[in-house]
Amino acid sequence: MPIDAAKALAAEPRAVPLSWDHKDVLLYHLGVGAGVPATDPAELRYVLEDRLHVLPSFATVAGGGMIAAGWTDTPGIEVDLAAVLHGGQSLTLHRPIPVRAEGVTQTSRIAALHDKGKAAVVVLRTDVADADGPLWSGESRMFVRGEGGFGGERGASERPAPPDREPDVTVERPVREDQALLYRLSGDWNPLHADPEFAARAGFERPILHGLCTYGMALKAVVDTLLDGDPTRVRSYTTRFSGVVLPGETLRVRMWRGGPGEGRIRVAVGVAGRNGSGVLDDTVVEHA
Repeated sequence: MPIDAAKALAAEPRAVPLSWDHKDVLLYHLGVGAGVPATDPAELRYVLEDRLHVLPSFATVAGGGMIAAGWTDTPGIEVDLAAVLHGGQSLTLHRPIPVRAEGVTQTSRIAALHDKGKAAVVVLRTDVADADGPLWSGESRMFVRGEGGFGGERGASERPAPPDREPDVTVERPVREDQALLYRLSGDWNPLHADPEFAARAGFERPILHGLCTYGMALKAVVDTLLDGDPTRVRSYTTRFSGVVLPGETLRVRMWRGGPGEGRIRVAVGVAGRNGSGVLDDTVVEHA
């Protein structure tokens, strides 16, 4: 049935408790490709608990992350998971994410619904805080095929102009054949990323990598190459998912520094071997 925008937007925010520890952080880091080479000190800070730094994109899975938000259970929204693709993601960090946390509350709500004609875009807003105050805020844009036509506004369509010069840094990051199977253990159990039959029903030749896994891999590349390996310098991170990645492919991450004093890095991620076919566009990391 069509989305009932009025009912979804009027629904009460959903508040759920979150908690995590070092094991959850370690698993997430392994899921986004950390730990290679296994003896590299720069990698060990992601995979050894006695020197652990938390990559800010861990916020998307911490304590259940988006799954805990339960947006598909919101009144007025009835969707088939096979029709859902992640359209975009943004994070704003208010403080560095701790390695361990209890007593954390995530509050989520449907912030907007856009009618694209043949599809709908559901904008999910999440705010996470502990006893000391806000930790991070996030916005997820979910593209739902076949659910447009409910009479809502289309939403903004402006996009920032791409950089008009060669990137300052380009790196390549291989995606393991089992990357999606490992990443899903952090809480995103959508069978699109594991079950060939389900993936075929969704129109894909085989299971695809989670967009948020690509998101984490790209941020790690930025932190490791342009932010001195210090994830606490990240202030915000936003992207638009523009294509799919298949396990076994290689990501090509291109980065452009901002001007003096700007504290901004533009990023574009494509797939090497597919003529650089884009998978993350309109991507910006703001940093201290």
